[in-house]
Amino acid sequence: MKPAPFAWHAPEELEAALALKAEHGGEARFLAGGQSLVPAMNFRVAQPAVLVDLNRIATLDTLGFTADGTLVIGAMCRYRRIERDADVARRLPMLAEALAEVAHPQIRTRGTLAGNLCHADPASEMPAVMLALAARFLLRRKGGERLIAARDFFLGPLATALAEDEMLAEIHIPALPPGSGTAFLEVARRRGDYAMMGVAAVLRRGADGRCAAARLTLCSAGPVPLAADRAASSLLGTRLAAGDFAEAAALVGAEIDPMGSVQASPAYQRHLAGVLVTRALSLAAERAA
Repeated sequence: MKPAPFAWHAPEELEAALALKAEHGGEARFLAGGQSLVPAMNFRVAQPAVLVDLNRIATLDTLGFTADGTLVIGAMCRYRRIERDADVARRLPMLAEALAEVAHPQIRTRGTLAGNLCHADPASEMPAVMLALAARFLLRRKGGERLIAARDFFLGPLATALAEDEMLAEIHIPALPPGSGTAFLEVARRRGDYAMMGVAAVLRRGADGRCAAARLTLCSAGPVPLAADRAASSLLGTRLAAGDFAEAAALVGAEIDPMGSVQASPAYQRHLAGVLVTRALSLAAERAA
């Protein structure tokens, strides 16, 4: 397969890239790692008239923590760089844990987190992890920018809140407060495959040992990365015991809407969700202690 004809631009400045997007609108696509876009173009599922290649814009290849502990990831930061960063593994262990489950090392060496999020595949790990970590996304356009919460970014399968002239320029992940524990677990048919079900859990214990905050999100659980808010709320004030996890897992079964695949029926996905929620919550609670 070969892509349809397209014009190619490789600006070296961010403003030039944004100007090209403003000029061509929906006819143009940004090219970062290309691990999702290029195959789609080869199958002619995607047929952009213009490609704006971001690989020469050095200011987008950033990774670092701000003074308040927020992790800022630029649009051209590769998966592998995040995965191998010792500070990321220490401060945001769920991110490093989940990145190891994404595809294969060859893909992670080239692919970018921002590109993955813009692709917005509900079976992908990273959108669910961004919800669990309460990430915010900096969207830039020619002459302006806005900050949007991860839970408001994903609108449907392969659909986001990005306007035609906008770029996801930065990902901001806030620091985890003291007493927090996280976990990410998934089940896939083979290593590197999309998960049949994946669960991200964030728990925080108060001074009395009870649950003071909880977030629970899932991938492959519906048309968008799903935040199981009812299940998470059920944990507040509990001692985070096995019975509390079982109750949360039961509530998750009522919140998710798995679509099924050639690898797993919706019924099997629901079963997996219950098992993984229980295990992820138990692991997160142990780490929070």
